[in-house]
Amino acid sequence: MQIGLESWLFAVALGTSLLGGVLGMASGIFIVPILTMFGRIDIHTAIGASLISVIACSCGGAAPFLKERLTNVRLAVLLETATTSGALCGVFLAGLIPTAYLYCIFALILLLSAQQMLSRRKESIVPAGASASSSIGVGAWAALRLDATYPETPEREVRYAVQRLPLGMALMYGAGLISALLGIGSGVLKIPAMDSALRLPIKVSSATSNFMIGVTAAAGAAAYFARGEIVTSVAAPIALGSVLGAVLGARILMRVPNEKLRLMFVGILLLLALQMMFAALGIHLFGAAS
Repeated sequence: MQIGLESWLFAVALGTSLLGGVLGMASGIFIVPILTMFGRIDIHTAIGASLISVIACSCGGAAPFLKERLTNVRLAVLLETATTSGALCGVFLAGLIPTAYLYCIFALILLLSAQQMLSRRKESIVPAGASASSSIGVGAWAALRLDATYPETPEREVRYAVQRLPLGMALMYGAGLISALLGIGSGVLKIPAMDSALRLPIKVSSATSNFMIGVTAAAGAAAYFARGEIVTSVAAPIALGSVLGAVLGARILMRVPNEKLRLMFVGILLLLALQMMFAALGIHLFGAAS
């Protein structure tokens, strides 16, 4: 029975982390509801295992993404400061705002993000040899050297320019704030922010988000470990499945066309928005997310 449970946990982690790896999202938003609803695992144990899964996903996907130059490390470090600041403020504000209002706000944000991502479907990426005049990397921002290139195909190198950085930082702060208030992974908000505000290619947004979520999860995992809520028998198979799923997801992401990836992510946003709308009414379709 124990072997059967561990195999099931491994399979769940593999599947959810593969999907999360493709989309650049924290797999916890899928793992926690599955473990609590179908595995009858305590919510705190499930969240602890989910955080371990997120760290494993981030580490597993980091190498392929970095090798293919999809991750913008400079930008990730900069944006993580805003996300962490927002999360800290969210911790202090937790309990002051009615949860139903938060769910409504979050659903509206997800719907707006989906609309913004769909509106960019016909926008083209600047070829590697073109001018960078649209970049925000002038004046005070030039020293940050955030603009970069990545290989869309083995024969095609494309360059992208980070735009509207102050707006992106503000949205990252909001992503951290909302994620802390609702106890969810902020990847679902980071990617639309990078896609719509910073005008990053969707693959770069996903890879950079994957790099960032591991840093955020590590802090939360330390707290759960100190409270003894990281259960090895649950977390170990979850971690193993997550690493393998993240590696496979990273390889799939590098081969999926940008527009198909964008549509996949929009579908996830709409599904989560529906869940949040029902949650505002006290109806939890898929359980609590993390």
